[in-house]
Amino acid sequence: MNALIKSATIIDTKSDFHNETVDILIENGTIKKIGKSIKNTANYKEIVLNNLHVSQGWFDSSISFGEPGFEERETIKNGLKTAACSGFTHIALNANTNPIIDNASNVTFLKDKANNNAVTMYPIGALTKASKGKDLAELFDMKNAGAIAFGDYKSPITNPNILKIALQYAQGFNGLVLSFPFEKNIAGLGVMNENFTSTSIGLKGIPNLAEDLHIARDLFILEYTEGKLHIPTISTEKSVDLIREAKKKTLNVTCSVAIHNLFLSDDTLKGFNTNHKVMPPLRTQKDIDALIEGVKDGTIDMVTSDHTPIDIEHKKVEFDHALYGTIGLESAFGALNTLFTTKKTIDVLTRGKQRFNIEDSSINIGNKACITLFNPNEKYIFEHDAIVSTSKNSIFVGQTLKGQVYGIISNNKIALKS
Repeated sequence: MNALIKSATIIDTKSDFHNETVDILIENGTIKKIGKSIKNTANYKEIVLNNLHVSQGWFDSSISFGEPGFEERETIKNGLKTAACSGFTHIALNANTNPIIDNASNVTFLKDKANNNAVTMYPIGALTKASKGKDLAELFDMKNAGAIAFGDYKSPITNPNILKIALQYAQGFNGLVLSFPFEKNIAGLGVMNENFTSTSIGLKGIPNLAEDLHIARDLFILEYTEGKLHIPTISTEKSVDLIREAKKKTLNVTCSVAIHNLFLSDDTLKGFNTNHKVMPPLRTQKDIDALIEGVKDGTIDMVTSDHTPIDIEHKKVEFDHALYGTIGLESAFGALNTLFTTKKTIDVLTRGKQRFNIEDSSINIGNKACITLFNPNEKYIFEHDAIVSTSKNSIFVGQTLKGQVYGIISNNKIALKS
């Protein structure tokens, strides 16, 4: 793949050309030259786009598709296309398929399905067999097959001894253990945040305690085992405080937050829109403020779209019966770029790579081209026609966002929006 990117502003603090507007010459998938005005002597494909900005490729640590088992929600092929159109060169795929990704052959199947694509997909293996929380899955075999972490998606580890054993066992091969913070016995039959809003509209609430208590337990176990833990999609003020304190104690812990938990509060549920039914639930503005501060000061290590396609048959039902989840890839950059500066947005979209042992490829001469192309200034209302996913269950429809993605260059391929 050969190309000449014209007049692009580089946003990459690890690049020698950070904040400069330059041309970028790519030959055979490698950056060969960066300069103010490069002539296209070889007649390569020229990429000329309005207010073009580029950064190193983005990473999303929590993506769900459907295949295998739920292809009506999303196939791997269309899911990877969606990721590319949304600016993501690397994604971690959750283990919530049918069958569950709990052995090496399932990991290999997914890797093969995603082969030869501009987007690199990394499977997350289930922590326990069939994600039932009883027995550890084949962690080491899945690691060797290409799994980058281990966790039961949206399913908490109810048995603390399972977490203890997993953290101890995974140290033998530098494995990363994920623990979803949700105490079922506290949450009960709740379907949204427990607050004034839940009482006023008559929906059962999930208190912050359900998350906070679970995180406190996990951090005690982590300190005991001296393992390596990632806590996905936190949502409460207390969670931020607990993880901040754990990091001060130098525990090996990281965490993420879903973009919608930074952007929307539980007030939006007054309309009973099931696309707003997510897990963890939307919280209060006080929680949002604490989460945003956690992103800014580095307590929260990464931000995820937590992209979860759900077919209409499981969303267009009564709120209590609707499945949890929203798609989020297509709106991820625009939402984050509305909340933070563009520099900070790019930072949180790329800094999760290190935790998952993914190569960090800066925009420098001699490096492989792993680039996201975007316009950070365009404001727009996010509508259904912007959705590339097969499922259309977006929490962001109707929201005003800032920043459009053009596509990616990665794995010696160009994938731009048509």
